[in-house]
Amino acid sequence: MEQISILGCGWLGLPLAKALISEGYSVKGSTTSYNKRELLENAGIAHYPIALEVENFSAPVADFLENSPILIIAIPPKLRGKNKDYSDAQNNSFVQKIKNLIPYIEKSPVEKLLFISSTAVYGEADTIIDENSPAIPVTESGKQLLEIEQLLLANTNFKTTILRFGGLIGPDRNPARFLAGKENVPNPNSPVNLIHLDDCIGIIKKIIANAVWNEVLNAVTPFHPSRKDYYTQKALEENLIPPTFNHEIPSAGKTIVSEKLVRLLDYTFTQPNL
Repeated sequence: MEQISILGCGWLGLPLAKALISEGYSVKGSTTSYNKRELLENAGIAHYPIALEVENFSAPVADFLENSPILIIAIPPKLRGKNKDYSDAQNNSFVQKIKNLIPYIEKSPVEKLLFISSTAVYGEADTIIDENSPAIPVTESGKQLLEIEQLLLANTNFKTTILRFGGLIGPDRNPARFLAGKENVPNPNSPVNLIHLDDCIGIIKKIIANAVWNEVLNAVTPFHPSRKDYYTQKALEENLIPPTFNHEIPSAGKTIVSEKLVRLLDYTFTQPNL
């Protein structure tokens, strides 16, 4: 029974761990506290309380990685902290937290690493985007994610695959509520780039089963209606107030394609219309 360690058993990591266990894997999972220990252990996941820190990092990482040839890092940057302008981002640096983690990985049995990233690394390009497109992030989280991607890919101690998810849809992330009731929303004609939790898990399972490593992959459902059409429809389906949009400023927005992922994994999206 192959063992996998999942750093971050949250919205994605917990159901992913359960899915991998159902496939016959043994899973170690981390959360930031002891409070979720019972939740994980009841699901058959060995629990490790690990909170990444910028300074004075001390956690049971060596035990968490022991006997695991595969590590999945599925934690969001959470850079904003208390300051919505990201002015405290460096004090809460996600890059530094991952840098603190890397020596533990290098000393561990981990041979393959899957890092969950975001299409935010592409910035605000107004074109069709694939994995060969330049990554020019404009947000602090996008900039730090890109730096971490480069850091991991350059490390020869393990093989890294980067998985860049679009906007996440699923339990507790109902698209109908994203923009419902909002006014003067920009970019009404820009395309949406989303992916359902079911496909997130399905893709990760395929990466592991097919041993697709040392790759960068976009993961976005091939369904790109306009923001106006999509979010209006979703609001109406839930009997919510549809958003209103600003048509005075021309719309701009990227279309993320996942053709490389579909080809390499022979993957068919299970939630194509979201």
